[in-house]
Amino acid sequence: MLRTHILSKGLLTAAAAPLQTTTRAATASTVYNTLQYNQQQRSYASAKKVQHLPGAMNFTDALAVIKAMEVGKPNHVVEVHIQTNPKLEKHSQPIRSSVLLKKPIKQDATILVFAEGKQAEEARNSGAKVIVGGPELVKEIMDGQHKFDKCICTPGMFPSVTKLARILGPKGLMPTVKKGTVTDDIEGVIQAQTAAFDFRGDKNGVVHTIIGKVNWEPKDIEANYKIIMDQMKVLSQERFVKKDWIKNVYISSTQGPGIPLISN
Repeated sequence: MLRTHILSKGLLTAAAAPLQTTTRAATASTVYNTLQYNQQQRSYASAKKVQHLPGAMNFTDALAVIKAMEVGKPNHVVEVHIQTNPKLEKHSQPIRSSVLLKKPIKQDATILVFAEGKQAEEARNSGAKVIVGGPELVKEIMDGQHKFDKCICTPGMFPSVTKLARILGPKGLMPTVKKGTVTDDIEGVIQAQTAAFDFRGDKNGVVHTIIGKVNWEPKDIEANYKIIMDQMKVLSQERFVKKDWIKNVYISSTQGPGIPLISN
C-alpha cells in the first residue's frame, strides 16, 4: 500500500529521518552521506544556481539510498510522490492516467464492458476481470451497483453510455474514440487495458504511485519513473498549465523515508 502520509506529514527527507544503529541503517547512512557530499561538490561547481529542497538528490543517488535502507527487504516497493499545484488549473479535475511501463507492475483492474452478442462473449472469454452487459448496465451504474477501474464500449453501445457522462467523465472513465475505448476490437482493447498501468492523484493533487521493487535493476525503476514523469508533462499540457504545475517530487520505499528529487 502506498504511504500517502509522506506528503501530508511534512514531506520527510532522508536527511531528517533518524537511522537506527543497525548494519542496514549504517550502510544506508554511509551511502547517503557520501552521495550528499558528492552532490554538494557538484552544486558548488555549477555556475547556475538552482533552488532545491533540503536533502534533494538526483534520482540515481536517491534510489541507491533507498536500496541500501531496504537491503533486507527485496520485495518492498519503490514509490514516487508527485506534488502538483491545482491552483494553476482553471478547471481542476482529479488526476488520472494510464501508461505502458517498461517493466510492468501487476494490477488487478476490473474492466466494465458495454457490448452485446459476439463481442460480449469475447470480453467474457478474455481472461480479464470484467463486468459485461448492455443497456441494462446504465441504470445499474447510476444506482452504484458496480465498482470498476476501466470502461470500454462498442460504437453501437455508445449512445446509451453517453447518459453516464456526468458520472464517468469526472472519474476519467468515460469511453471515447480518442482514447481508443470506443471500439469494435473488444478483445484487443481489453488486452491493452490489462497491460496498461493506472495512476491517479488524491484530492490535493498529489500523485502516489509504485514504480518498481527494491530488488529490481535500477535502470528498470528509473525507466518506469521517466515514463510516469513524461505522462505528467502530457497531462500538464492537456490541462493548459504552462509551467510550475509540478511543485515537488519525492521517492520513497515501504519503510524508507521520503527523499526529495532534484527538479529538471
